[in-house]
Amino acid sequence: MRPTGTAEELERRRRRAVSLLDQGRGVREVAGMVGASPAAVTRWRQAYEKRGEAGLCAKPHPGRTPKLSLKQRGKLIRLLKLGPGQHGYRTELWTLKRVAEVIRKHFGVRYDPSGVWHVLRAMDWSCQKPERRARERDEKAIERWRKKDWPRIKKRAKKRA
Repeated sequence: MRPTGTAEELERRRRRAVSLLDQGRGVREVAGMVGASPAAVTRWRQAYEKRGEAGLCAKPHPGRTPKLSLKQRGKLIRLLKLGPGQHGYRTELWTLKRVAEVIRKHFGVRYDPSGVWHVLRAMDWSCQKPERRARERDEKAIERWRKKDWPRIKKRAKKRA
């Protein structure tokens, strides 16, 4: 699993580890200080000895480059926060298909709805299902029943038991 942080932060961590090793500290001690495994610290030292500073540079992420840039993802978040109603949908419920349509309209990028799921997860968004409640629901009446009627019913049931 890849550690979190930007490429620059990860490189800085590797350089710090090598610097601490050069100061005479042990591999385990350095690993604890930089939050890495001893094996990783050993690999970094070997890479540094073999290739110098270039050995500590971050490697590019494997896989395809994202269709949406970070800037576009930021704009997508703002668009989604406006709500589905602002984009012409009758209900206030986002679906993967609707999000895919918004992405296509605003950025000219086509996503399959299943691909939208990966984009949303990468932005730390999660799937949410609204509670089903009747439109006629009266919250004040429910609270009144919960505080006054329900305790009385429970008390009566205890007396009968």
